[in-house]
Amino acid sequence: MGAMSVRTQSSEEPAGAVHRAGFACFVGRPNAGKSTLTNALVGQKVAITANQPQTTRHTVRGIVHRPDAQLILVDTPGLHKPRTLLGERLNDVVRTTWAEVDVIGFCLPANEKLGPGDRFIAKELASIKKTPKIAIVTKTDLVDGKTLAEQLIAIDQLGKELGFEWAEIVPVSAVADQQVGLLADLIVPLLPEGPALYPDGELTDEPEQVMIAELIREAALEGVRDELPHSIAVVVEEMLPREDRPADKPLLDIHAFVYIERPSQKGIIIGPKGKRLKEVGIKSRKQIEALLGTPVFLDLHVKVAKDWQRDPRQLRKLGF
Repeated sequence: MGAMSVRTQSSEEPAGAVHRAGFACFVGRPNAGKSTLTNALVGQKVAITANQPQTTRHTVRGIVHRPDAQLILVDTPGLHKPRTLLGERLNDVVRTTWAEVDVIGFCLPANEKLGPGDRFIAKELASIKKTPKIAIVTKTDLVDGKTLAEQLIAIDQLGKELGFEWAEIVPVSAVADQQVGLLADLIVPLLPEGPALYPDGELTDEPEQVMIAELIREAALEGVRDELPHSIAVVVEEMLPREDRPADKPLLDIHAFVYIERPSQKGIIIGPKGKRLKEVGIKSRKQIEALLGTPVFLDLHVKVAKDWQRDPRQLRKLGF
């Protein structure tokens, strides 16, 4: 295997060590396990996980606090061959993000052979010369040792073919919590020295409204993915504390719109007698309450924004 380092042991920091702080982003094909890994590292649900590509549209940052370092995870949307204006805009966001971070982690699932999608991303990575790149083999709990070994060798080869060296190749399973801590240990030395960039305890600097919109969108997509894969956008119009409430019984009113592209999709989202929309409301309200730690009244409406994925004005309004 030569100089390829596959780490399995973490080393303790000596006393009086320097403090580091910086940014990392995970890239990879849709469903490569990026969001799950972010959540495992941060230890709380921050990026949304859904088994549908392109659900993470905003840069959600999870923050890993350690005595020796602060690692800020920037979750870029997946890079893909654009078919719409939204697709092109996402790809620009991705490339800009890659150029600005201190480390790039390329997630490759252990249970899927390297494919054209992986090569497409690896080629893009090869063009970003300065940033160290770690190959992260995800979902290792789904394969045996032999398959894993073959995948590690294939990934090592991929780097050589494209003329760059991986800083590390690390197998992890976020689900089984294997080697997740080790991955953080390997990223930290690649960060610049410096004080923490965020005060302790902040897990995300994403405005709450955006996170709430993501939770609603995730709940709205549940069960209708095949019919409406990307044609849902959610905008939180306003969040206001309900007046005349005693201090120990606050209530937050949240008014949100679920935007779809065509009138025919309205029925799918709302469901017979409004049943689906009600379920979406109940499910997302629970998650929003958990996120904010306060009781919420959620007012949800469905609106049609014709072909919003192709219309620059609509895209701006919906926050892209």
